[in-house]
Amino acid sequence: MSAHTTNAATLNAELAEPWRQLWNGDLSITDRIIAQDFVAHAAPITGVGGDEIHGREALNQWVSSINMLLPDLNFEITVGPIATDDYLVVRWTARGTYGGGFPGASEDAVGSAITFTGTDTLRVIDGMLVEYWANADSLLFVQQLG
Repeated sequence: MSAHTTNAATLNAELAEPWRQLWNGDLSITDRIIAQDFVAHAAPITGVGGDEIHGREALNQWVSSINMLLPDLNFEITVGPIATDDYLVVRWTARGTYGGGFPGASEDAVGSAITFTGTDTLRVIDGMLVEYWANADSLLFVQQLG
């Protein structure tokens, strides 16, 4: 962070690590960093369903479903955190072993190492994540599943 970084931006940057831990399956963090009226915007990777989720429980279900597909999933922040008074942005790489269960995936893909990348943009209010825009390389993800 530069000398011109505000205290709010510094505090927002500190949310990057618990955000990463949440996506790595530590759902105990949710109530500490996610606002009750949280909204996530993401195109569904399967092409089915809405492009928004609302609330902490919906986020936990989403995180759990991805961790079920890739039981040893590990997100690593590769760029950032980049933070302002209102936003947090991180670029990440995710790696895991496909355990099965993705609609349309090849049976041969079970046990395959999967790597994909993305960028998360998060809006922060009063130290809580309130809105999330996910930009993941879904094509790379599904190509690895056959």
